[in-house]
Amino acid sequence: MLAYVFPGQGSQFPGMGKDLYDEHAAVRELFERANDLLGYRITDIMFEGSAEDLKQTEVTQPAVFLYSLGRIQAAPKEEFEPDMVAGHSLGELTAMTAVGAMEFEDGLALVKKRAEAMQEACEQTEGTMAAVLGLEDEVVEEVCDQVSGIVVPANYNCPGQLVISGEIGAVEEAVAKLKERGARRAVILAVGGAFHSPLMEPAKRKLEAAIANTPFDFPKCPVYQNVTAEDTTHPLTLKRLLMRQLTGPVRWTQIMYNMIEHGMTEYIEVGAGKTLRSFMMRVDKTVPTMAL
Repeated sequence: MLAYVFPGQGSQFPGMGKDLYDEHAAVRELFERANDLLGYRITDIMFEGSAEDLKQTEVTQPAVFLYSLGRIQAAPKEEFEPDMVAGHSLGELTAMTAVGAMEFEDGLALVKKRAEAMQEACEQTEGTMAAVLGLEDEVVEEVCDQVSGIVVPANYNCPGQLVISGEIGAVEEAVAKLKERGARRAVILAVGGAFHSPLMEPAKRKLEAAIANTPFDFPKCPVYQNVTAEDTTHPLTLKRLLMRQLTGPVRWTQIMYNMIEHGMTEYIEVGAGKTLRSFMMRVDKTVPTMAL
């Protein structure tokens, strides 16, 4: 069974998508529709912008979303026949759009709203994130519970790699305690805010309203959702759990284990980079991984 997975923010790179745009008429049409819908030429930033230009959340998220869908448009139709899909954080919206749970226009509108809401939340409340390597998830969870202030597990990326998120002081305190508990590495990340934590509540409320007003359909295959790691094809469940995503954790480790348990035989990353493939290598090296 084929699992297609979609990366999130952080997979962007200067020049992303230009080769697809130049070589494939279907990609050009898709990218130009995005330019029209967004009200500015995001392709100019993707093709010609600097790494710094692409790091702006309001640009990054639609660019990553568009690039992954462009990869599908560029592939022969028989090459994208998923039996299951999932997306890491932002990538969850890409995955849902790719398998027909949302129309392209609706998916892009939600990505735009998500990016704007997250940027506003970051400006309202200072927060940060930290990567923790070399500890069991349970140890990281225990330390977060012991810290005063808001700090929570945010991204369960793979065994031995978990990202925490929250108030700056609380994250710094957790980092110190995690090093004492034997973390191979615990380092503050250069991010704009405390994503996937309670500090994203203002963004969650704004995105909830947009999701509620967006039509969802039954996808062509099960979608494994971030906050539960469980799969579903029901539009109402997709909506309900997507509403919880900005303040809930990304349970990617659990998603990979569940996909294996449900019969996954190949793990195919659709987008830039190879981060999601590297995560699978930490879960089960016997599962073939590849890029679309």
